[in-house]
Amino acid sequence: MSLWTAQDAVAATGGKTTCDWQANGVSIDTRSIQPGDLFVALTDIRDGHDFVAQALDKGAAAALVSRRPDGVAADAPLLIVPDVLKGLEALGIAARARTNAHIAAITGSVGKTSTKEMLRIVLKKQGNCHAAEASYNNHWGVPLTLARMPADTDYAIIEIGMSNPGEIAPLSRMARPHVAMVTTVAAAHLAAFDNLAGIATEKAAIMDGLEPGGIAVLNSDIETSAILQKYAAQTGATPILFGTTAADWAITDVRLSGDVTVISASGDGQDYLFKLAVPGRHFASNAVGVLAVVNALGGDPVAAALDIVEWVPPAGRGTREVIMIDPFNENEKLDLIDDAFNANPTSLAASLEVIAASTPIDNVGQIIKGRRIAILGDMLELGPDAVQMHRDMAENPHLQSLDLIHCAGPLMHHLWQALPERQRGQWAEQASDLSPQISRLVDAGDAVLVKGSKGSKVSLVVDAIRKLGHPRPREN
Repeated sequence: MSLWTAQDAVAATGGKTTCDWQANGVSIDTRSIQPGDLFVALTDIRDGHDFVAQALDKGAAAALVSRRPDGVAADAPLLIVPDVLKGLEALGIAARARTNAHIAAITGSVGKTSTKEMLRIVLKKQGNCHAAEASYNNHWGVPLTLARMPADTDYAIIEIGMSNPGEIAPLSRMARPHVAMVTTVAAAHLAAFDNLAGIATEKAAIMDGLEPGGIAVLNSDIETSAILQKYAAQTGATPILFGTTAADWAITDVRLSGDVTVISASGDGQDYLFKLAVPGRHFASNAVGVLAVVNALGGDPVAAALDIVEWVPPAGRGTREVIMIDPFNENEKLDLIDDAFNANPTSLAASLEVIAASTPIDNVGQIIKGRRIAILGDMLELGPDAVQMHRDMAENPHLQSLDLIHCAGPLMHHLWQALPERQRGQWAEQASDLSPQISRLVDAGDAVLVKGSKGSKVSLVVDAIRKLGHPRPREN
């Protein structure tokens, strides 16, 4: 069964097709396009119309365009619309309208993608589950995710993000979720908002698109929880709270034990004891929120609690791996936590707790004692208080328990200056300056956290650490 026929796509978009065709997928990138996909010629940094001929050569079923591109044959399969992004939105709206899926939408300053992946892991065991493979949560990512949704989907998970005010509500109205979840509200994107309350109000707008009788799954532990709950009352959403305080889904105990997190919780009259295959108190909070969402969607939260152990963080979002420095000596290794995709004070504090709880190995490296090390890049988009936020991280008790902190970036220089001499490692203007030094900054036996906003490019440091040896995934 095809995902889109030419007739269905014309009906959805009001466009004109040059011929009959059927598409089995939707793509916006010729690098990953599959034969049979509908290629959507979006304009971003480059004009997608420049790649239509290439997409068709690679087997695209048709292309969604606003004009016939140069070099494309007169009989090429095209769906022509006035505006390509509007056309993609129309496909997404139509795909949403033709399915009976139970739909969850997720937003939050931290943990959107990780929580989406947790939900995907547990719901795919309970029915046909649809979610974006990547972090497609913006003005084109949400309609793309919807447009890719098969009609026979049982559960769909739509991640919704924002950088500026007013972005979440229209995307939520497009998705029309039955359940909306806010993972947390933290100091992120403060450059575009006056304060944390403004961010909370924007995150709460995910409830604007809820279907009648919709449920809002909200974090009870954050300082802006009251703003979220008030918004739920105004929109008629039923609030379901998760957290350690005054929660419907209550976290009663979290233990970081080696490479796992053991969680005790209760919700909907049931007690739960389950584990995650990675350490992290912040992961535990989102995991309990996931159980609440599964229950609100009409799924089985008991089965979800058993299956959630299969989840591991996506690359760059807390992924944990062992780097074998010497493949012939299994003791000569270091423990790497790759959290190089996103950073703000809340997520950094959570990651510092994880690295502080790790166990280095002595007597295996050139430096006899194994160390807990953090390599930190700038936290971006924090607004006018960014310098103070970086400096204040020196007071974090988990950071204070580490052996060594290396920093990259002008903002992280303020944290580096605030460190005591015993903890102060290297500082560099940019992460690329640390990468060539990595063999002197870390050693076998160390446990190493690399954390920063994507724009700080600390992923270059992660790459350099991996090149010291041979990555080996940690066993669950």
